[in-house]
Amino acid sequence: MYTKPDKPAEDMDAAVCGDACGTMPACAPLAVPYVPFQQKEPKKYDHTEALENGTLFPGLNLPFHLKAKAANVPMTPLSELQALEFVLVELGLYLDTHQDDAQAMELYRQYAALEKEGRARYEAAYGPITQAATAQSKSWAWLKDPWPWNYQEGGDK
Repeated sequence: MYTKPDKPAEDMDAAVCGDACGTMPACAPLAVPYVPFQQKEPKKYDHTEALENGTLFPGLNLPFHLKAKAANVPMTPLSELQALEFVLVELGLYLDTHQDDAQAMELYRQYAALEKEGRARYEAAYGPITQAATAQSKSWAWLKDPWPWNYQEGGDK
C-alpha cells in the first residue's frame, strides 16, 4: 500500500531513498496489469507469424496492443534467424512457468536446432553476427561492413 511521505519530495535526501522509496504524484493512479493464464499445450503461431504478432501464442495476442508492421520487413536470412530466436525466447518464457510441458520442451529443442543451423549458415555466408562468434574466426571480423542489420530491400541483406 502506498503511504504519503511526511516531507515533500523536494525536501527528501535522495541518498536516503532507495529505488522503492520514491513518491508518487497524486495524478498517477496505479495500473492493474492483466496477463491471461496460459493453458498447457496452447496453440502456437509459426515462427514468422510469431515475430509479426509479437508473441508465439495466439492466446496472448491481445487486441489492444498495436503491433509493429513486422510483415513489412523483407524475408532475408537475417530476419529468418531473428524469427527463430524470437520463438526461442517466447518458448523459454513459457517453459519458465510450465516446466512439465513435454510438447513445448520438444518444440524448444526443435527450434534451438533450427536456430543453430540458421546461425551457422548465416555466419558462413556473411560472417560473425555477434562479438562472441568472432572468437571462432581467424581474425577480428566483427567490424566488417555491412553490419547484419544493414539490409536493403531486394538485396540478400
